[in-house]
Amino acid sequence: MTDLGIDFAQKVLDEQAFSRLLGARITAFAEGAATLEVDIRDDLRQQYGFAHGGLLAYAADNALTFAAGTVLGPAVITGGFSVQYLRPARDGMLRAEAYVVHAGRRQAVCRCDISVVTGAGGGAGDGADGGELCAVAQGTILTAPERTGPA
Repeated sequence: MTDLGIDFAQKVLDEQAFSRLLGARITAFAEGAATLEVDIRDDLRQQYGFAHGGLLAYAADNALTFAAGTVLGPAVITGGFSVQYLRPARDGMLRAEAYVVHAGRRQAVCRCDISVVTGAGGGAGDGADGGELCAVAQGTILTAPERTGPA
């Protein structure tokens, strides 16, 4: 896959104040795929010490949308998505790897694997390569309606 402009993608992500607050970053952005990463910090945990489910959902939502944007164009919005939590994420970094499953002219269906990476390097997987799958998501991303007035 060729890089579609990871610097542009990060700039778009940084336009979201919430993404800046979380310290999220786009680490891969290519035709039909995107990867978003965010470090698990103490202020992003729930009462049992695990990364809050909302953090995993945020990562999935944005990774799904960025992946779809590579095929639908930059003006996209989430139509809906679901997350299945597989195991808690406690320490390290969340890596949300999303890819387009099917795309039409106005919508794309995407899948996202969310792993927690605790060691150096690695990719999504089940331990040996530094990542442990902790959630999966699927969503439908739509082309955004045109703006007709001030933002």
